[in-house]
Amino acid sequence: MMCPKTELHNGLSFGTRSVLLCLILTFTVCVAEQSELICSHQPIVALAGDDVILPCYLDPPISASSKTVVWTRPGLDPKYIHVHYSPVYLRQNPSYNNRTRLFDDELQNGNVSMKIFKVKISDAGKYFCTLRSMLKEASIQLTVGAVSTPIIEVVAYSTTNSVLQCESKGWYPEPEVVWLDGEGNLLSAGPTETVRGPDDLYTVSSRVTVENIHHNFTCRVQQKDINQTRETHFNFIDGSVPAGTIVVTVSVPVFVVILAIFICWKCCSKS
Repeated sequence: MMCPKTELHNGLSFGTRSVLLCLILTFTVCVAEQSELICSHQPIVALAGDDVILPCYLDPPISASSKTVVWTRPGLDPKYIHVHYSPVYLRQNPSYNNRTRLFDDELQNGNVSMKIFKVKISDAGKYFCTLRSMLKEASIQLTVGAVSTPIIEVVAYSTTNSVLQCESKGWYPEPEVVWLDGEGNLLSAGPTETVRGPDDLYTVSSRVTVENIHHNFTCRVQQKDINQTRETHFNFIDGSVPAGTIVVTVSVPVFVVILAIFICWKCCSKS
C-alpha cells in the first residue's frame, strides 16, 4: 500500500509538521504576552557631558530584533527620541540627532535599553519605551546634573578673626553650601548667595567668620538629587593668614615707619 504524498516529508508527516509549527507559534505568542517590559524604577543620574544608558528590557526575554521599538519624551515636538524597525517614518527630535543608539546585538535577548551620548541639562525628564506590536510601554526618569569645585579665599583679616568666602560656579540643580571646621563640625555661616545664569547653571557663594586660632576649614557644596559633593580645604599657615595676605597686611605699617624715619632724617639734616 502506498502512503499519501502528504504523509511523509523528511521523516515527518505534513500533519505532524503543521502541529509542531502551530505549537511553536502558540508558545511564541504566549511568551510574548507573558513577557513584561521593565525599565529602571529608580531615576538614572548623569552629569552633563557624560554618556548615559536608560536600562529597559523584556522579562522573560524575547527577541525584539524584528519589533518596532520607539523611545519618546512627551513635551517635545517631535517627541520621538529613537525609533527601531518602524514600518512608518517617525521623525527624530533634532536635538537628539546622532546622540542615541540601541544595542543591536542585545535586541535578540530582549534588551531595548537606549544610550544617550554627551547628555545635556536639557535632556532631563521622563522617557517612554514602547513596543507597539506587543502593546507594551514603560517609563524611566533621567536626572542630569552639573558640578564644579569650590574656591576659598580670605576677604577680611584681623589678628583674631578672619572672613572666608567660598564660591562655586556651574551647578545644576541648585546646591547647598556648608562650612566645616577641622574636626568636621558644622560652622554657622551667613546666608548662601545664589545666581542662576543664562545657561541655567547656578553659582553659589557663602561667607563665614572664623577664629584664627583654628587652622583648618572646609567648604562643601552638595546636591542631594544627583548625589554629588565637591569640597575644598583651607589651611591657615601657622595660625596666621596665607603668605600673600601677610605681605599686604604688614607692608603698610612698615612703609609708615620708613617714611617717619626719612622725615626725621630730613629735618635733622636741615638743622
